[in-house]
This record gives sequence, C-alpha cells and structure tokens, in this order.
Amino acid sequence: MRHLMAALFLAGCAAAPAVTKLPLRNPTAPVASQTDATLGRLAGDWRIVQAAGIAPGSQLRFGADQAVLAGQAVPMSDQGRGRLLLGDSPVWVYWIDADNRTAAVGDPDGRRVWIMDRTGRPGERLKIAREILEWYGYDLSRLTPA
Repeated sequence: MRHLMAALFLAGCAAAPAVTKLPLRNPTAPVASQTDATLGRLAGDWRIVQAAGIAPGSQLRFGADQAVLAGQAVPMSDQGRGRLLLGDSPVWVYWIDADNRTAAVGDPDGRRVWIMDRTGRPGERLKIAREILEWYGYDLSRLTPA
C-alpha cells in the first residue's frame, strides 16, 4: 500500500502544471477611453501595425455600422466616449492622434489590443501609442509587429 501511495504522489508531482492564459492587460491598472474618439474620426481604412489577439498587418475598415477586418465584416455600433461594440465585444479607443492617423485600441478586459495607422507607417506616433498602452497596463512584450 505504501508503494502505491508513493507512486501516486510522484505521479502527481510529475504532472504538467495547469496553463493559465493571462490577459494582455493588468486588471488593476487604470483604464479609460479617449472621449472625443468618434466613429467619424475612425471611419475609413487602417492597417494594424502592432497587435496581440488580432493579426498584425491586417487591413481594417470602419464604416457606419460595421467594421471589416481582413475581409470579414463584423457588426459595429458606437457607444460614445471612444467606446465601440464590435459584434458582442467592447473595444475602446485609448488614443487617436489629432490628425486621425494613428490609434491605440483594445479590449478593456485585456483579450486583445492593437495599434493601427492609416498608412502602416506611424513613425514617432508609434512610441506615443505604446506609452499609452503601457500606462493602461498592457504587456507590450506580447505585441507582435506587422
């Protein structure tokens, strides 16, 4: 009986640890959307330049009532104050530059985040977008460039 108990104990010790999928964002960090980030400012074509939880390099188009990501249309509604509903998922605009060229967008629960740019070449605005995402608790090491 002792040998059986020892074998069971050792088997339990050798078992692989449970894998936990950590969110991209620290839930204790402050988070807010940019209140003047309207759908009108987002309308048109974008390219995802860095992302996690969404494919970098993808093309994204915002229309009046849908977003098209890599050719796939998703119903969308503007919830106001920089907050959108893509399908059933909330997505917040954390930052968009004054000329509507680059934006940092993400799910406040930390499931996905991305930086998008109209041309795909954000230049110095990429640094600003990353700083804002870091402030809001995103793990930037998990972003993949296009």
